[in-house]
Amino acid sequence: MAVAAGVLLAFNLYRIFLVLPDEALQGAIYRIIFFHVPAAITGMIGYFAALLLSLAYLSFGNFRYDSLAASVVEVSVVFSVVNIVTGSIWARVIWGIWWTWDYRLTSALVCVLIFSGYLMLRRAIDEPTQRARLSAALCVFGCIDVVIVWKSIEWFRTQHPGPVLSIRTGGGRIDPAMEQMLYLNFAAILMIAIALVLIRTRQEATAREIDSLRRIANAA
Repeated sequence: MAVAAGVLLAFNLYRIFLVLPDEALQGAIYRIIFFHVPAAITGMIGYFAALLLSLAYLSFGNFRYDSLAASVVEVSVVFSVVNIVTGSIWARVIWGIWWTWDYRLTSALVCVLIFSGYLMLRRAIDEPTQRARLSAALCVFGCIDVVIVWKSIEWFRTQHPGPVLSIRTGGGRIDPAMEQMLYLNFAAILMIAIALVLIRTRQEATAREIDSLRRIANAA
């Protein structure tokens, strides 16, 4: 998975920076969209995957669902931060400011704060069952904001640009070749995210086993 993602990403970088022309109005900075949009979508997919895993834990009580949800959230937060940083760089060049308290931007920042709180909560609670239940509850709450992030440019008047992908209502605002490149780079970034989740899941499983052995030793 990681090798395939690396090969696809290398191909995409070549196309993005050396083949595709500058955008007529924005110039070279428009290329940041090939990282900004895929990072945003990858993060949101991850949060909803974590929601399903959290609900699975609450339903079945299997700690593997909890550990996998935590791994997915951790990776998703990274891509959400990439989304905000790349968006801020684009805004500085196009709008002349790094940040504005727009509905889309603000809800995206709140999303990062909620799920960062999720990760801090997990580190603050030692008891596995309590940690898993509270984490699952916070994940459910956080995903309400994820929906707001996704729909904000349709529900509110925002400074953030409208949808660019043709599959969304009001989208299709970019050249078809550029949209195809967006999908290709989304595939690469999603594959990278999955590879990172698999790595973190193995690490979480090891940590869970060590914690279990420590508890047994302390009880002996």
